[in-house]
Amino acid sequence: MNVRDHDRTEAQTIELITDALVAVAPELEDELDDLDRSVDLWEELQLDSMDHLAVMTRLSDATGREIPEADYPQLSSIQSICDYLNAAPS
Repeated sequence: MNVRDHDRTEAQTIELITDALVAVAPELEDELDDLDRSVDLWEELQLDSMDHLAVMTRLSDATGREIPEADYPQLSSIQSICDYLNAAPS
């Protein structure tokens, strides 16, 4: 799904994020439905920096939007990633 930022709903963005997480760590699929959107994904799901990079790369590819590595630290929860992807690029 390569939907332009302004055409994507929050639900679609969350689906993009969960799809990226499942692609990187399929064993976590069942946990994602009940996961609090504000919790630190990487800590809660015990994902490492390589997983983080893989998820960000998949999201960048899916949205066509560059996600600079310098922004990764602020992208720690489903909600923060969703807000970031739905915000107008700076």
